[in-house]
Amino acid sequence: MFSTHPYIYKDMEIYLAGASSGNNNYLWKEYSENPDKVMEIFLAGTYSRPFVLENKDKIFVLESFYYIKEWMFPYIKNHWHFMLDSGAFTFMSDNKNDRGINWDEYTERYADLINKLDIDLFIELDIDVVVGIKEVERLRNKLEKLTNKKSIPVWHKSRGKDYWFKMCDEYDYVAIGGIVTGEIKRNDHHVFRYLINEARKRNTKVHGLGFTTQNGLKTLRFESVDSTAWIYGNRGGFLYKFNGEDILKIKVPQGKRLKARQVAIHNFKEWVKFQKYAINNL
Repeated sequence: MFSTHPYIYKDMEIYLAGASSGNNNYLWKEYSENPDKVMEIFLAGTYSRPFVLENKDKIFVLESFYYIKEWMFPYIKNHWHFMLDSGAFTFMSDNKNDRGINWDEYTERYADLINKLDIDLFIELDIDVVVGIKEVERLRNKLEKLTNKKSIPVWHKSRGKDYWFKMCDEYDYVAIGGIVTGEIKRNDHHVFRYLINEARKRNTKVHGLGFTTQNGLKTLRFESVDSTAWIYGNRGGFLYKFNGEDILKIKVPQGKRLKARQVAIHNFKEWVKFQKYAINNL
């Protein structure tokens, strides 16, 4: 079967090319008209692969302030249902002397872009491990004053249970962080149900940062999540296939090589199908 697939070269090793991840969906119109929708899956990383975007349909996209490109601006303003991450950790990793980073200046530039593009969903600088929670709160307050909008605060284990209650009492949209970094282990994912239930009692929506495990999406009722998973087909040597309920991985046989661009487009489209399914069924 694989030897005749249009995205695979014959008689060569598997390999790949990857960057970041992205998202698609023609759902925003459906989202607006469907109050019974269940979950939004934001896909991240289109900044490096604009070729996956074949049209300007309404789709759910998350991007990092650190990676955002000017070509994205018209999409953000006119087409996408968009969420912006601060990109603070990526920025730190590219600056060897993170103690010398001027976080006030960074926050001001972040706020300028939010104002320029009139972005409603944006995530705070959750850099607790670097500057401490009090400084995070000060920067959050500054960001919100500069934009005249509420940010999405991010809960980390170090903030504790009471801080989760505080966030949910003060905000109508919050996020759980530390999933991708391993701060919250897979064995600890059961705690998400408790956190989400407590948020619901306060009419607060919960976003799972970097959370797209298949079983978890079906059993944990996040209002939204984001993922860069669609790009890992190229890196891992497999195609994604949406079967009507789940995203499946189809492994490329040994000795075959993926056509990176075509596979990226294919995998992106399959995740868009899953995104559309999720909004009504997960």
